[in-house]
Amino acid sequence: MLRIAPSLLSADFGRLSEAVGEVASEADWLHVDVMDGHFVPNLTIGPPVVQSLRRHSGLYFDCHLMITNPAQHLEAFRKAGADGCTVHVEVGDTDALIEQARSLGLRVGLAANPDTPFEAYAPYLPEVDLVLCMTVFPGFGGQAFMAEVLPKIARTRAEIDLLGLDVELEVDGGIDEETTPLVVEAGARVLVAGSAIFGDDHPWEATRRIRESGEKALSGRQVD
Repeated sequence: MLRIAPSLLSADFGRLSEAVGEVASEADWLHVDVMDGHFVPNLTIGPPVVQSLRRHSGLYFDCHLMITNPAQHLEAFRKAGADGCTVHVEVGDTDALIEQARSLGLRVGLAANPDTPFEAYAPYLPEVDLVLCMTVFPGFGGQAFMAEVLPKIARTRAEIDLLGLDVELEVDGGIDEETTPLVVEAGARVLVAGSAIFGDDHPWEATRRIRESGEKALSGRQVD
């Protein structure tokens, strides 16, 4: 099963609720990129915006915390309406962050940058609900897809399947109709797309096209 998660990073911040509404009929999740200007060189949104958006949407809120001190903010995001929060393995204190998020009732995600090796997050696979393999360096939308991450995605899928884990494998960065088959064939099942969706005149149609591209690739993979 594929999930499509439009990323608000590429939406018009002046009309976020409308942007959410434009993709609601085609999206499975809503990906909320949170940046602190420290862990990544950009600033975006925080819990107040998540809380405001929650009033307009019943979608699953997939909050990606690209911040240096997620422990200080997990509870605020949960109270604001986040369903799941993903923290970066590069931040450290991973065991404590997983435990904290779990205790708050959040679904727990763990993200890894393109140059972070599989071994850095592999020990935590049984402890999380989601692993996010970044296919760009986080911080800005509209970057080019990094194909060199594909072997790591495939290795992550193989380990999840080998251990029989109920863990979502998500990718984020440069995802569009052309790159979707590549990541699906490697094993990704949650696809985050920003500019490919919100840069289109008809975001809901762009969301649908990405899903169709992924489902076609998934069907071919299952036949093989």
